[in-house]
Amino acid sequence: MKLDWPDCRNVRDLGGTPTTGDGEIRTGALIRADSLGLLTPTTQATLREATLREPASQGQRQTQRQGIALILDLRWPHECVQDPNPFAGEAVYRNVPMLDYPLAYEPPDDTYAPMLDHHGERIARALRTVAAAPPGGVVVHCHGGRDRTGLLVALLLTVAGVDPDTIAEDFARTPGCEASAMRDTLTHAERRHGGVLAYLREAGVPAGDLTAIRQRLSQAARSPAA
Repeated sequence: MKLDWPDCRNVRDLGGTPTTGDGEIRTGALIRADSLGLLTPTTQATLREATLREPASQGQRQTQRQGIALILDLRWPHECVQDPNPFAGEAVYRNVPMLDYPLAYEPPDDTYAPMLDHHGERIARALRTVAAAPPGGVVVHCHGGRDRTGLLVALLLTVAGVDPDTIAEDFARTPGCEASAMRDTLTHAERRHGGVLAYLREAGVPAGDLTAIRQRLSQAARSPAA
């Protein structure tokens, strides 16, 4: 579900995405975004009210009722200096750069496989940060909300039980992103690493953290209203 967070341009709540076993991603549990430095002061204030809180008053947005427990900024430190995150220094904020700098390879346009192969330790740290967050919603963002955010969200959704085709289709909802690139990435994880879960365990994400991520993101699907 696309969210209206002025003046960000690429914000989606992954709530309602189906998982295996007739489950779904919880509404407000996982939100992907571009740079939060684009947020207007009014939107910043609204989101700040939604952080570290238990269910709020009736009529507020679902993300506010859920409460934002973690804002995970995947950018490099120099990006954070050039475009500061308005929540930096607050309890909910963590800056976990997802990629080494400078990159040791030329990123291809049609796959994120090199990200998996070159940055396992950093990716594992980002997953562990999500697992350790207090109960509530997780906002994942980078600069444009496409590449780094797209890959990390794909890994989180895989852990939560979303199938590869659904992940690729959601990825393609971001302008300029092709479903085939994410399909290739997830196929690469299967062929080279034995699957996403095996890749993450090898990279340094304990099995208990994978369970914690799955439990915080997924729930039994809601029955249709009578």
